[in-house]
Amino acid sequence: MMRDKLKDKMTEVSDYIFQHPELSKHEEQSSRALADFLEQEGFTVKWELAGFRTAFVAEWGSGQPIIGFLAEYDALPGLAQEPVSRHCPKEGPGHGCGHNLLGTACAGAAVALKERMEREQISGTVRVYGCPAEEIVIGKIRMNEQGVFDELSAAVTWHPFDRNRVSYDIWQAQDIKNYKFYGIAAHAARFPEKGRSALDAAELMNVGVNYLREHVADDVRMHYTYTNTDGPANIVPPFASTNYFIRSCLWKKTKDASERVDNCAKGAALMTGTRVEIEHVTCNKEMKTNRVLAETFYEEMKKIPTPVYTEDEIAFAAEISKEAGFENHGEYFTGLEPLEDQPVPLAIGTDVSDVSHTVPTIMLSAAAMCKGTPLHHWATTAQVGMSIGQKGMFYAAECMAEGAWQLVTKPEILNAAWDEFRKTE
Repeated sequence: MMRDKLKDKMTEVSDYIFQHPELSKHEEQSSRALADFLEQEGFTVKWELAGFRTAFVAEWGSGQPIIGFLAEYDALPGLAQEPVSRHCPKEGPGHGCGHNLLGTACAGAAVALKERMEREQISGTVRVYGCPAEEIVIGKIRMNEQGVFDELSAAVTWHPFDRNRVSYDIWQAQDIKNYKFYGIAAHAARFPEKGRSALDAAELMNVGVNYLREHVADDVRMHYTYTNTDGPANIVPPFASTNYFIRSCLWKKTKDASERVDNCAKGAALMTGTRVEIEHVTCNKEMKTNRVLAETFYEEMKKIPTPVYTEDEIAFAAEISKEAGFENHGEYFTGLEPLEDQPVPLAIGTDVSDVSHTVPTIMLSAAAMCKGTPLHHWATTAQVGMSIGQKGMFYAAECMAEGAWQLVTKPEILNAAWDEFRKTE
C-alpha cells in the first residue's frame, strides 16, 4: 500500500502538469516537475538524453537488476481543459491522453519500489526515464536508437484507459510521412495551360490511396490530412502537402503498404507534371509482448483492489457520458479484466513498442476515465484532471510497483522473460 504522503505528492505533481499542458518537445515545466519530485525522493537526475532538452533519467540504487519506468508528460493540441464540452471547445493544449497521470504514476511507482527495497535491504537499480514527444512518436524512438534503454533488465509502463487490465496488446507498427508537391503557379482562367497544380497531385494521390485500401491486409490503416491548402482558387496552386500515418500490426506489412503509398504519390506527380518530395517523419515497430511479464503483473493486479467511486464521481461520469454520447448503458467503471490467452491487436500506436524490441517490456492499463471514453477527446481531458483520473493513477502506480517488486526479488522471472524475449521475433 502506498503511503498517503506519496499519494498527496503525486496528486500535486499530476495537477501541476495538467494545469501546465505542454506540447511535444516543449515539456519544460512538466519534465521539471517530475524530475524535482524524484530528486526530493532521493533519485539522481541527468538531463538531455538523445538530444531532447526535456528528456531525463532519474536513478536510485546500484547493481542488478535495473528496472526502468517509462514516463510520459506531453499534451495534445486543441484539448484545453476548460470548458469541457463538444459545444464550446477551448483552443490550446490539454491532456486528452492522460499523460499528466502517466508520468506521475511511473514516478510514484519508482518511489514506492525504492522505499520497499530500502526497507528490505534489496539491491538493484530503479530508474525513471522522462520520455518527451510520445504524441508525435519520436521520443523513445530516438532514445532507443541511441542506446538509452540498453542496460535495462525490464521496462515497465502503463497508459490511462477506460478499464483495468494488463495491456497484453500488439500496439501497431507505424510509418509517418509528409508528401510535398511542387507545381507551377498560373492564372487559373487566363493561362491554365501554363500551370501545374500541386493540389491536383495531392488529390490524385489520395484517390490512388483510397483505391489501394481494397488491396491491403484487413489491419492496415492509412490516414491522411492536408497540411497546406492556402491560396485563392484563381491561382493554380504551386504547392500542396499531406501528412500520412500508415499502420498495421506487423512492421513488414506497414513497410509494404508505405512503399505502395509512395508509389501513389509518385504516380500523381507524373500525371500532373509536378514534383513530389517524400519526407519521412518517424516510424515504430509493433509491440513485442512478453507472456512471462504479463502473467507476473496480472497476478499482482489481482491482489490490489480496483478503485471505488463516490456518488459525485459517478454523477460526473454520467454527465460526461450523456454529453458525449457514450454507449456505456450506465456501467461507468468495472473491476480488473482477465488476462487474454493471446495478444490482442490494438488499433493504436506508441513509441514504447520500439523499447519492447530492445528489452522485455510490460504495459498496464488503468481506468482513469469512465467506460466508453476515447483517448484524444475532450471527455478524457475532463476526467484525467480530477479525482476519477487520480484514482486510476494511484491504482496503476501500485500495480507497477508490486509487479516490479517481483522482478527485483525473483531473478527466475526475469530470466524466463529474457528467454521468451530472445525466442520471439
